[in-house]
Amino acid sequence: MEQSRPVKNPLGTMPVPGLMLKFAIPSIIAMLVSALYNIVDQLFIGQAVGTLGNAATNIAFPLTTLCISLSLVFGIGGASCFNLHMGKGERDSAAYYIGNAAVCLFGSGLLLAVITQIFMTPMLKGFGSPAEVLPYAQSYVRITSIGFPFLIMTTGGGHLIRADGSPVMTMICNMSGAIINTILDALFVLVFGWGMAGAAAATIIGQIFSGILVIWYLTRFKTVPLNVQHLIPSLTYVGEVTRIGMASFFNQIAMMIVQVVVNNSLKHYGALSVYGESIPIACAGIVIKTFQVFFSIVIGLAQGSQPIESFNYGAGKYDRVRQAYRLALASAFAVSFFAFLLFQIFPRKILSLFGNGSDLYFEFGVRFFRIFLFFTWANCLQPITSTFFTSIGKPLKGIFLSLTRQIIFFLPLLLLLPLFWGIDGILYTGLLADMLSAVVAVIMAAVEFSDMKKLEAKQKEKNDV
Repeated sequence: MEQSRPVKNPLGTMPVPGLMLKFAIPSIIAMLVSALYNIVDQLFIGQAVGTLGNAATNIAFPLTTLCISLSLVFGIGGASCFNLHMGKGERDSAAYYIGNAAVCLFGSGLLLAVITQIFMTPMLKGFGSPAEVLPYAQSYVRITSIGFPFLIMTTGGGHLIRADGSPVMTMICNMSGAIINTILDALFVLVFGWGMAGAAAATIIGQIFSGILVIWYLTRFKTVPLNVQHLIPSLTYVGEVTRIGMASFFNQIAMMIVQVVVNNSLKHYGALSVYGESIPIACAGIVIKTFQVFFSIVIGLAQGSQPIESFNYGAGKYDRVRQAYRLALASAFAVSFFAFLLFQIFPRKILSLFGNGSDLYFEFGVRFFRIFLFFTWANCLQPITSTFFTSIGKPLKGIFLSLTRQIIFFLPLLLLLPLFWGIDGILYTGLLADMLSAVVAVIMAAVEFSDMKKLEAKQKEKNDV
């Protein structure tokens, strides 16, 4: 394909701190809104239904994580491919990556919704649902699965919109749905008393509204016009989108696997402890979702740096790539350290927001916060660095790094430590996995930046000649 001269783009000329503010703040808000979708349901369900309702939302949560994984593989993959090809001046091919990614987003959501409706009960049991929790989880998932295509379209399409230079629109799409969800949650759960079904209905109504907004925007894409021909799936474009987005996909899939194994482990070892089956699962859901509210800020920073890193790496401006990475990491560390202090000092107050419980409920929840999330201050290294590798077109490194915490470290420790320490072993698994994955991220980033300096030196020699 004939290449034109690279066009001037603010991603390659505007000061990096200003670009980070432009892209990261809307990304953070979008990710926060996504995280709040789940925690808002948990807040209302905890107040109206109680411990069993909290446990049910945790049992259903792996399906939400699976939706996010599909959103990221096509959303981040499509956005990264688009920015890399735009950085190289290949405008004609860039449009196909956006169109193919959009079709894959909605199509994968439809497929997942059908599979969930057919295999719902065995899936929820496989996710670790105790018998007393299963009816609540079924009531919730039966409705929320209808919104999967729109949830995936909203989350993944936000990356495509951001790649078009409209991060504020991504924020609007996400915030509008979240506001609708919150208002309807209060109405359906607290006023009408519809319980799990009411929270689920509020969720999908907000998701459908947001998804329609994303589709509307994509029909008016600014950077390159999108035509019907760009929407026809092609193995070439879908394959490259998938390859680039696979690191983010595996990161979420790994999280889903961990969620399932954790739920089953909590159920098993909880039954052997004074806490029983349901209390540990309910507490874990609250702790992990609260953590994800703060972690979503870190992910938003990583996503905000993605178009800057992609474009400038494609354009050979390596100093700007390094600057974007370091700025994202420094900001993420500040957020992570604040979260660490909050989780260590106020765990009981956080738990009380989600309804009342027994003394054993609060005892386990406080210990889960303080031990499991002890290395919260360092776990920003892994997602920032994994996204960095994806952004510069090195997905295999990103995939490996995305697997370090959840698969390479967490799962083996999760299977081993409880054999010696019972349910306490699950708590210490999170602490050790965060520490080890942070160490690996530091090493891999240092090696990559060393290689980048060599590329920069060769580029300088070539220009001098």
